[in-house]
Amino acid sequence: MKVLITGFDPFGGESINPALEAVMALPDKIDTIEVIKLEIPTVFGKSLAKIKAAIELHQPDIVISVGQAGGRFGITPERIAINVDDARIKDNEGNEPVDVKVADHGPAAYFSNLPIKAMTQAMIKAGIPASVSNSAGTFVCNHVMYGVLHMIHTEFPTIRGGFIHVPYIPAQVTAKPNMPSMSQTDITKGLALCIQAAATHTEDLHIAAGAIC
Repeated sequence: MKVLITGFDPFGGESINPALEAVMALPDKIDTIEVIKLEIPTVFGKSLAKIKAAIELHQPDIVISVGQAGGRFGITPERIAINVDDARIKDNEGNEPVDVKVADHGPAAYFSNLPIKAMTQAMIKAGIPASVSNSAGTFVCNHVMYGVLHMIHTEFPTIRGGFIHVPYIPAQVTAKPNMPSMSQTDITKGLALCIQAAATHTEDLHIAAGAIC
């Protein structure tokens, strides 16, 4: 079993991205699962191109992308991605698409085909705050989630994939009063539990990567 897990570089004026830090701190192997870690740019288009190249190279069974969601209190596996790029800020190369489709001929949305409920419960049982999210936003995180699921539907039908958002880490909130955070250690632990759950649970995949037309 191979899992490709990606984390974005810092963006939006931050000097660190907790998603990338937590991903890179994962072990290379979890039980019998090979963990392939990949840094991707917070850039529309280029992020997906880098993931596609890694899929073709490594041929993973599962692709999990991880992004920062400042303001969230826990780790949040995403249920759905929508076919729209609508940036509130510029990406790391100055792109700021507004009301643009991720895939011109793609459906309105895709559901994750990861076992998001099992992933969430595994984290909660381990004492890590977690919940299912029903919105991946409209920035590069949603762009990547939708784009990967579109690849799965059109090019890589045997792969399962989805997205997880993580909170800020404490170093990012020292000048952000009342903003929640989580230690990078706990985020990494949560991601490892998500990988294990994704590799072993299938019971809540009844809408597996289904498209919403």
